[in-house]
Amino acid sequence: MGIIPSVLTRIGARRLNQIDNFRKNPVDCQNEVLFSLIRKAEQTEVGRMHGFSAISSYKDYSLAVPLKNYEDYLPLIERMRKGEKNLAWPGEIKWFAKSSGTTSTKSKFIPISTESLWECHYQAAKDILYLYTGNNPDTRIFSGKALTLGGSNRINYQGNNIYGDLSAVLIWNAPFYIEFIRTPRQKIALIEDFEQKLELIIKTTVSQNVTSFSGVPSWYLTLIKSVLSYTGKSNLLDVWPNLEVFFHGGISFTPYREIYKKLIPGEQMHYMETYNASEGFFGIQDNPSENDMLLMLDYGIFYEFIPAEEAGSPSARAMMIGEVEKGVNYAVVISTNGGLWRYLIGDTIVFTSTSPYRFRISGRTKQYINAFGEELIVENADSALSEACRLTGAIITEYTAGPVFMDAASRGSHEWLIEFEKEPYSIGHFTEILDSELKSLNSDYEAKRYKDINLTKPMVNPVPRGTFTQWLKSKNKLGGQNKVPRLSNTREYLDEIILVVRSNNV
Repeated sequence: MGIIPSVLTRIGARRLNQIDNFRKNPVDCQNEVLFSLIRKAEQTEVGRMHGFSAISSYKDYSLAVPLKNYEDYLPLIERMRKGEKNLAWPGEIKWFAKSSGTTSTKSKFIPISTESLWECHYQAAKDILYLYTGNNPDTRIFSGKALTLGGSNRINYQGNNIYGDLSAVLIWNAPFYIEFIRTPRQKIALIEDFEQKLELIIKTTVSQNVTSFSGVPSWYLTLIKSVLSYTGKSNLLDVWPNLEVFFHGGISFTPYREIYKKLIPGEQMHYMETYNASEGFFGIQDNPSENDMLLMLDYGIFYEFIPAEEAGSPSARAMMIGEVEKGVNYAVVISTNGGLWRYLIGDTIVFTSTSPYRFRISGRTKQYINAFGEELIVENADSALSEACRLTGAIITEYTAGPVFMDAASRGSHEWLIEFEKEPYSIGHFTEILDSELKSLNSDYEAKRYKDINLTKPMVNPVPRGTFTQWLKSKNKLGGQNKVPRLSNTREYLDEIILVVRSNNV
């Protein structure tokens, strides 16, 4: 056994005991996290504003601090970015993770404190290895390199703060010794031009002993197909014969599972899901035989849960661990060691187990497409379509959109089915405007569309008048509060509506 596996085995055993402890005592663990956060932030502006020093129970906390979204936090975050100290967390926040925006902003800037960086994100990275090696004691991942494919945003300096997408922030701040086990080296990993970065990654890694991947499935599929094209090989194990695990997250792996099996055949490959976001690291697949994840309760994040149908309501009922039930769709609320307090992250989850607390990601509190990490929301779609209509004279009656998933021969895209009252003079021009507006509204969509590498131009397909009405009728959903879903992360609605068109029922 080498030095790294030996050390990890000893440290990992202690850490696995800690994980087992919060599995068995989740309420105590979360109470400890909550009051640790409150005590540390008592003398911040937020702490004084909400009377943190007088809070002695979760009920006190929930009454003292209102639920917030990014728009509510934006004025405070803007002050943080100008260098003001002790606002929502002690000291100065220098790092911010840039992610896709909301209704009113192209990009969000999520504060990352030293504590959230080390006690949450980097601790999670170590826990992934502890859990994986615990489940696979014969692993040989430490005999080679871990290939890391980060996002395309470079590190940016603006006044007193530094920002980039989360992967770039984590790569930049990683301890020096990570360079010995990771590939490519930091200089290449942080290149902004994804096409250039991809070319350099391929050239520098195809001759190395790569044993693991970590990142977003859609980005890696682009890499894998490029590697096979460059090497002339038919599957990835002919390039990296000791590759054994993909630690994946960011988007659903379900649409990609079969193509990965085709491109990486055999039984040696493992897949381990994680739930990581700019706001924090939330879950890890600790049981390889199940497709749910363990909620990580000791990363400096206090969780609350709101029944999804109540999200956004002034009378929403928030509850903590110990009160939730299996099978219920919950919107996730977090308070963190990065200075977020009762913050709605926009994701929804369903618990599959309450002993311990395991869950699956069920979606977003808003309709969205995030098949490739683009995080496209309805507000983006409505605004872009409105501009496309204004510039082309078109009038839209109904629309829906969803992903066109990657396969071995093609890249990903979005398909839009649009019922026009008045069609544009050119569908091609309409599509160009739509695409351009989505890029201007959503930085993640813009990044994924870069040079068509990961996401190609959207496909806009007009459908006959009455199509959506006929589809709703076929589902017994005419009238009342039933609406056409604008965006979906699957092709369920698209394929059903296309079937209606093909059946000549309209």
